[in-house]
Amino acid sequence: MDLTVVLENVWDPHNISAVLRSCDAVGIQEIYILSTLSQKVSKLGKKSSAGAAKWVNIHHFFNLEECFSALRIKYSRIYSTRLTEDALSLYDLDLTQSVALVFGNEKDGVSSEAGNLSDGNFSIPQVGMITSLNISVACAVTLYEGYRQRSVRGLYDKDAEG
Repeated sequence: MDLTVVLENVWDPHNISAVLRSCDAVGIQEIYILSTLSQKVSKLGKKSSAGAAKWVNIHHFFNLEECFSALRIKYSRIYSTRLTEDALSLYDLDLTQSVALVFGNEKDGVSSEAGNLSDGNFSIPQVGMITSLNISVACAVTLYEGYRQRSVRGLYDKDAEG
């Protein structure tokens, strides 16, 4: 599958594990964990990731430029979740193409450095007063929009869908 997730400095192991489960649910077989604030490999929540960690390959990076270089080799577009004036709506992204989606940490979101290295920014439309979702929820919403778009285009094996 040519759709992946990048988690930039996400520190909560339960969020990382929930993202792994969402990735597995839509057929994503690899994710990237970028830890520029620490040289420690992110830990995963044992209960929630027990199954998903077996099926999703995790690439760890500690350098932003190295991570984005690796992404550019495999994916044609990189989009970051950032609330900027030029951010596209999630529903305006073509998630049927080769795409890496960058999600930021629980406190600060995607860094400006990662946003600047991306091909564009996107946001999830919301009507409430709070302007962001939990990282794992935002990722799941985004991945299921990708799943929807790819299903409509016939990019999933109908026999494999449950």
